Amino acid sequence: MLTGEQRQTLLALARASIEGRIADPTMTVEAVTVDWPEASGVFVTIKRRGQLRGCLGTLQNRDGLAAEVVRCAAESATVDPRFPPVTREELPELSLEISVLGPLEPIAPRPEAFTIGVHGLVVEQDVHRGLLLPQVATEWGWDGEQFLGQTCVKAGLPPGAWRQGARVYRFAAEVFGD
Repeated sequence: MLTGEQRQTLLALARASIEGRIADPTMTVEAVTVDWPEASGVFVTIKRRGQLRGCLGTLQNRDGLAAEVVRCAAESATVDPRFPPVTREELPELSLEISVLGPLEPIAPRPEAFTIGVHGLVVEQDVHRGLLLPQVATEWGWDGEQFLGQTCVKAGLPPGAWRQGARVYRFAAEVFGD
C-alpha cells in the first residue's frame, strides 16, 4: 500500500511531531500533502529500549493519513494515560512503529475467523470498545482464544465477552518502523 519513501516520510513526520511537542506543547507539525493511500485508521507506537512507552491511534481517518500520524504521534508521547509524558532526555532512545489500518471487517467471534500476526481485532459491546494491533498477539505469543480474550479485556470487558454477544471485527495493518 505504501512505498518506501512514503513510509520514511510518515516516520519522519511522527518523530518531528513528538520532538516538537516535547520542545513546545503548543507546537504543531504541518503534515505533508501528497496523494496518500486510503486508510481506515492509524496507530503510532513508541518504544524505549524495546519497551512500550506510548501507543495511541484512531479508527477514523478524518484529516488524511499524514495529519493523523502527526496527531497520533504527539498524543502517544504526551497523553497516553498509561505513561507519563515522554521527556527530552528519552528522545534519543525512542523507536517508532506506525500501523496503517485497513477496513474493519465484522467476523464470527471465533479464532478461525482471523490469522494471528496478520489481523488485529476490535471488540465492541454496549459502550465498550477495545482494539489490539496484529503484532500484539505475536509479541505475546497468544493463540486465537487468548487474543480474543485480551481484546475484550482492553475494551474493559470480561475475557469471555466474545462468547457472550460482543461484536468482533478484524483488520489488516501495514506495520513499519525505524
